[in-house]
Amino acid sequence: MTESAAGGSYSNVVVSPVMAGSPPFRIVQVCGEVAGRAHDVIDVIHLLRAVGIPHPDLDDPSVVRWEGGDKFTWGVRGK
Repeated sequence: MTESAAGGSYSNVVVSPVMAGSPPFRIVQVCGEVAGRAHDVIDVIHLLRAVGIPHPDLDDPSVVRWEGGDKFTWGVRGK
């Protein structure tokens, strides 16, 4: 089910749990490679577009795996 961006399947997108920072951020990986830091869901969309994923379905778990929370989780837990 995982193919390159040219193949049309993007199940290798992983968004890490929120990390402490000012502001907090999440690391976005595509196919095991770091695409960048995201401070909100719009950043995730921009990062995915930059690596050739123009219209990601952020609600589809076969497209994006959200670790440590969903696309609405952007604060550090336990602080």
